[in-house]
Amino acid sequence: MNDPPSESAVARAVDRLARDLLDPRPRAVINATGIVVHTNLGRSLLAPAVLDNLDTIASRYSNLEFDLDQGRRGSRYSAVEDLLCDITGAEAGLVVNNNAGAVLIALETIAKDREVIVSRGELVEIGGAFRIPDVMSKSGAFLKEVGTTNRTHLKDYAAALGERTALLLKVHQSNFAITGFTKEVSLKELVDFGGQHDVPVMEDLGSGTFVDFRRYGLPWEPTVQESVASGADIVCFSGEKLMGGPQAGILVGRRESIRRVRAHPLFRALRPCKLTLTALDDASKVLA
Repeated sequence: MNDPPSESAVARAVDRLARDLLDPRPRAVINATGIVVHTNLGRSLLAPAVLDNLDTIASRYSNLEFDLDQGRRGSRYSAVEDLLCDITGAEAGLVVNNNAGAVLIALETIAKDREVIVSRGELVEIGGAFRIPDVMSKSGAFLKEVGTTNRTHLKDYAAALGERTALLLKVHQSNFAITGFTKEVSLKELVDFGGQHDVPVMEDLGSGTFVDFRRYGLPWEPTVQESVASGADIVCFSGEKLMGGPQAGILVGRRESIRRVRAHPLFRALRPCKLTLTALDDASKVLA
């Protein structure tokens, strides 16, 4: 029979266990991957100025939902929405907890129990097995695929259009590319087509960008400003990857479409907290 451990050995084991339980789980690491905004390593880094104000708001009461000028309850989104509209040129904007949430609530608001037309070449899967068809299914909308993997024409959308069509959805292929014998319908073409048939158009830009990278010798990527200027009813993208802010999903576009999303009961379940809004507000000011 083994001898029981000594008191000192038990004390050391308890000390190690206590230290392990009390150590913070998220901890600082060195990102040596070569990927600047690494989703598995905490995504974007917040600037010192953002962190300073975040510390102030986190440790004190704030005017989160209080209009100081009017002396009554206000909206937690007003300041951030104004900045988003200034940056993108949109009529209105809204913030939820992440871009998957933005896609989900927009689809459920506009297309629940009806059809959404999407090109087969845009039925993407990104990290974490996030798939457009799965999100659409959860929203209650019905997917209607058009075209082929490499080529989709405007006539394909026209052939699929019907009484149950609620939305034309364009999804940016942000993490892969199809090259060679290809064809896709531009967002502007889709918006013009939707306008002729009174069908709204939405674009999911994924990470998105505010800058035309061609000026730096890099391949073109659609900017949020271009998508908004095309006339899309809703454009959604990730706040943290694009703006160097906290994790967030941002919807911008036409005022009536954003109003409908804001009024949806699911919005309360997806709305961001004061820390997210504070960090996003400060990050937006750098771009405004």
